[in-house]
Amino acid sequence: MKDIILKAENISKQYRLGQVGTGTLSHDLNRWWHQVRGKENPYLKIGDTNDRSTKGESDYVWALQDINFEVERGEVLGIIGKNGAGKSTLLKILSRVTAPTTGNIKFGGRVASLLEVGTGFNGEMTGRENIYLNGAILGMTKKEIASKIDEIIDFSGCERYIDTPVKRYSSGMTVRLAFAVAAFLEPEILIIDEVLAVGDAEFQKKAIGKMQDISKGEGRTVLFVSHNMAAVKSLCTRGIVLEHGKVVFEGGIDQTISKYLQAEKVNIKLKDIKIRTGNKKVLFENVKVFGAEESVTPITGGEMTILFEIENGEMLDSKNIRFDMRIEDNFGQRLAWVSSSLKEIENINNTNQIRLTFLKNPFDKGVYFATIYLGVNNEDADLIENAFSFEVEEGDYFLPGKKIPQGQSKLFVNFEVEYL
Repeated sequence: MKDIILKAENISKQYRLGQVGTGTLSHDLNRWWHQVRGKENPYLKIGDTNDRSTKGESDYVWALQDINFEVERGEVLGIIGKNGAGKSTLLKILSRVTAPTTGNIKFGGRVASLLEVGTGFNGEMTGRENIYLNGAILGMTKKEIASKIDEIIDFSGCERYIDTPVKRYSSGMTVRLAFAVAAFLEPEILIIDEVLAVGDAEFQKKAIGKMQDISKGEGRTVLFVSHNMAAVKSLCTRGIVLEHGKVVFEGGIDQTISKYLQAEKVNIKLKDIKIRTGNKKVLFENVKVFGAEESVTPITGGEMTILFEIENGEMLDSKNIRFDMRIEDNFGQRLAWVSSSLKEIENINNTNQIRLTFLKNPFDKGVYFATIYLGVNNEDADLIENAFSFEVEEGDYFLPGKKIPQGQSKLFVNFEVEYL
């Protein structure tokens, strides 16, 4: 028999854009009058899907719609999706920071959450005082908290500043202490948002190790949101994919990540992206990323092609167009920059495609994010920050079976070694 510790049933969350409540007294009264008579909220029948890239017809939007899932005791559930998919809204509802518009949640234990930098901390109080405050909120006695405080301080690495007001902490120190408090005060359910990305790589590794101990060794439940697929894969046992406020997939973590990445690497319509800068004389329309063939995912050491379609309103020759691309990892660390300005390129009349080819893909297995730029006659035409992401599968860059140890590098380089 399943030991269910958390059950979400028909969770939906509706907002009216730019407003508190429904935004007008008449709407609030209308909703109240329906409620008094035992009738359904009339505003539940309207509202657009949560798709931030399109202009909606209604002032109401569903951040989440009909979310249903169960979590067993000791399970680590990964919640993944693009920015704006509804992940943070779902975690706020599960943490009881905000209430759902419809649906209900059943808990089988205490919940601790780490959603945003500084959440649950009083800036005027010291780190030590905040530890006791958070423990009290979780229903622990002073004696129980005191038995854990040395472990919390040691794990956070903030011992020297533990009696300093939290408002003087850096964001990284705040996250370290907040995670240590949430993890060591023994909640039955631990909810972690992408806030860990603020910490350094060493602490992230330490935090993921602690979460693994919590779930496997102590039998507690973790809900984890991250864009770092490597962390999700190593930590989670099961996952759900959110898209436009709806669950589009639920299953084992490998299948969940594949589903998410599959959705990411399909032909991406860049022309639908609203947040971009430039004079728009030339625009990015679409992009495809593929390996040796169009149907194949790129692998390390194999051929990788990134094919852009561009809208060339003035029918410019390629000699007048400059193309740049910056590639970053999950943590926003810049790994590579390529530019047409570094190459001698044959001039093409009325350019409508740009093909970028890596004959020997230098990127290690993982997910990468690209910022792209087009210039025309030394003027900015189109710049899209974090325009798209792409996945690289494991392959052999060097000899078969010769791998760089995990964590040593995300980028491979050709080199020769001689002993003289």
